[in-house]
Amino acid sequence: MNLKQSFIIAFVLGMVAIASWEAYWRSQGKTPTIQDDEALWAQQRARIDQLTQDDYVFTGSSRIHFDLQLDLWESLTGKLPVQLAMGGASPLPVFRDIARNTDFNGTVIVGITPPLFFSTTFPQAPPISGPQERVDHFYDRTYAQRFNHALSKPLQRNLATMHSYEDMLAGNVDLKSLLQTVKWGNRTGRPQMPPFYEFGELSEARNVRMLDRMETDPAFAQSVKDVWMFCLTGGPNMPPPDKKGTMAFFLEDVALITQRGGKVILLRCPSAMEFREIESKITPRPQFWDELVQVSGLPAYHFEDYPQFQGLNLPELSHLSGPDADVFTREFIQLLEKDQLIANRKSD
Repeated sequence: MNLKQSFIIAFVLGMVAIASWEAYWRSQGKTPTIQDDEALWAQQRARIDQLTQDDYVFTGSSRIHFDLQLDLWESLTGKLPVQLAMGGASPLPVFRDIARNTDFNGTVIVGITPPLFFSTTFPQAPPISGPQERVDHFYDRTYAQRFNHALSKPLQRNLATMHSYEDMLAGNVDLKSLLQTVKWGNRTGRPQMPPFYEFGELSEARNVRMLDRMETDPAFAQSVKDVWMFCLTGGPNMPPPDKKGTMAFFLEDVALITQRGGKVILLRCPSAMEFREIESKITPRPQFWDELVQVSGLPAYHFEDYPQFQGLNLPELSHLSGPDADVFTREFIQLLEKDQLIANRKSD
């Protein structure tokens, strides 16, 4: 057998194997999706250098990621925001990067999830180290890494076998994630986090919209609630919030942005029922949110203060369903317009 025949046979067998693997995962309900990894985050971070005073940057944790819909925001304002939020993260590292390493003088909307925002400034703590790693990747990425990401995007858009999220191993189908789902028993005796499945759809602009399944499948929604309860009740060794340190850290960077003509707006997205109750115990509003607003003097919007934000659907108690995220986005823009904090709003 000559080299050409060997190559053809190997190619055909490889294509059959890929097609079979793809067909299997499609039969399991997996669909192609863009990966929300450090490369995609860096791609959006790079847009800041081209923004003007009329533009918007969002940062925070997963609530602002789910609850403000970028396409609708663009259709109503004429501006596509840069979405830099990250699940389970404090906004402090990203906000510091914007304040100290860019000249951006537009509007930064900071999503405040109190247990995360006020948690810590300790560099090795997950709420800080996670977003800091993405900031570091933006500055350290090589041309080879950029080229690799550009080549991978067409595959991500078309192959379910590329389905992978950095922090949601239970639903991933890449080899690394599949290996990590192998159970070897609980050797430490510590409580194990329940399986965590993705529950949103991601676009290349990093817009996240909750899956319809969250509204139609109560058991699936409950699996996400179980993860939130596990994280919020982190046991007796969970450190207390560092209100003093986090506020001082944040306010230093607020000053840098406002001094060059930028705006900083605080947004407290909805949460509900037992999730809200636990948050209120960990970070009571008067001592945390209210004090931050008073000391900073920033425009601030808390969902509890507006009737239009009551009764919205949070299937897993912490993030809005797709239709209600549209409502929240539209109503929030109207509040900003009323308070003359929004530029270039298009007529409906």
